[in-house]
Amino acid sequence: MSTRRVVITGLGLVTPLGVGVSTTWKNLLAGKSGLISTTTLPNYTKDGWDQIPSKVIGKVPEGSISEGKWNENDHFEKGELRRLALFSQYGLVATKEALDDSKLDYSNSNKQRIGVAVGSGIGSFHDMYDNAEGYSNGGYKKVQPLFVPKLLTNMAAGNISIKYGFQGPLHSVSTACATGLHAIGDAFNFIKNDYADVMVCGGTESSIHPLALAGFSRARSVTTEFNDIPEEASRPFDAARNGFVLGEGCGIVILETLEHALKRGLTEDDIYAEVKGYGLSGDAHHITAPLENGDGAYLSMKMAVERSGIEPNQVDYINAHATSTIIGDRAENNAINHLFNVSTSNSSSPPLSISGTKSSIGHLLGAAGAVESVFTIKSIKDSIIPPTLNLHDIGKHDDDDPSKFNVFDYVPNVAKSKNINYALCNSFGFGGVNSSICFSKFN
Repeated sequence: MSTRRVVITGLGLVTPLGVGVSTTWKNLLAGKSGLISTTTLPNYTKDGWDQIPSKVIGKVPEGSISEGKWNENDHFEKGELRRLALFSQYGLVATKEALDDSKLDYSNSNKQRIGVAVGSGIGSFHDMYDNAEGYSNGGYKKVQPLFVPKLLTNMAAGNISIKYGFQGPLHSVSTACATGLHAIGDAFNFIKNDYADVMVCGGTESSIHPLALAGFSRARSVTTEFNDIPEEASRPFDAARNGFVLGEGCGIVILETLEHALKRGLTEDDIYAEVKGYGLSGDAHHITAPLENGDGAYLSMKMAVERSGIEPNQVDYINAHATSTIIGDRAENNAINHLFNVSTSNSSSPPLSISGTKSSIGHLLGAAGAVESVFTIKSIKDSIIPPTLNLHDIGKHDDDDPSKFNVFDYVPNVAKSKNINYALCNSFGFGGVNSSICFSKFN
């Protein structure tokens, strides 16, 4: 295995809690929610939101960038907006923040050694719908010339590469809700295997659309409870959980070799954390439901830990996939029990901390793992764990086994300080796809 060490030097975010890492992180730790009701949207009845039983979404807040909110005109000229789908816009904005944060002088760098690995689970849902409707109602001439280039899931990565002239690996993952974490893991491997010295990586998604919410509602994947109290709708590991909340946004991470980072003058304070191990697996079970015993998730976590060269009892924190679905949370918790049984049974060790940050932002689909990686990395750097909101009755849903939930610290409702040396971030998706990355404190 390569001895090249891979570190994180830049972060960028666009989320339902705000635009920018500082705004999002501050709101996350404060226990604020980015979830809203569709009844507050301007075209609630006209667009058909009123027909859908699920009424809660995690939408990027609109407003000025000075308020930490989203206005496309703060970031793009009109000509750019005509050719950029919203998920690509999110990708470009988060990338700029991450590159600025990394202090990378890319103009004077070898751009053949800088790559991009940014994925999306769905791509431009809006362009797909609008052009299908246009063609159905008006025929060929109503199809936009840029329909296909705006639609494709690799176009966020393509636009980032083109904007900055990066000629290293250009890669786009699309593995449903595991996309963002797979993108970071694949970028890690590109660097380890000497395809690049620096990678811009992550995931982006913009599927807040009535057809998307209708589809997830028909599949009975999203919650239909708490419509009148949207901030309480996403509740990982809680007895009242009954489905995920559809969200949108983007997370971007700058990875580079330690040697490259030090050579350009970065210090220990400039480096957020280190990527230690990447694990991935398949359930080989069902297109939407995970194995209830969590074996697929267990395999990806086990691989990430083993490839990090550590033991499970050295892991201090897990940012769980924890979507707030009944079986999904149970399966992940079973997987964690399976892997961490030795450490949790040792009463002399502090309990493993786990938090489900989708309780604050909803499920960002292909962007989820990237955004949650940023949360995990910030937790390591700042020695603080974000809370699992709405967690009042842990593991008490029908068919939950309370004995498998009472051995962990789920950081209910309030952030907590904790020194973190090693942390896992998990992402799982439709098709039975699983991914886990182990991050560590840099030293």
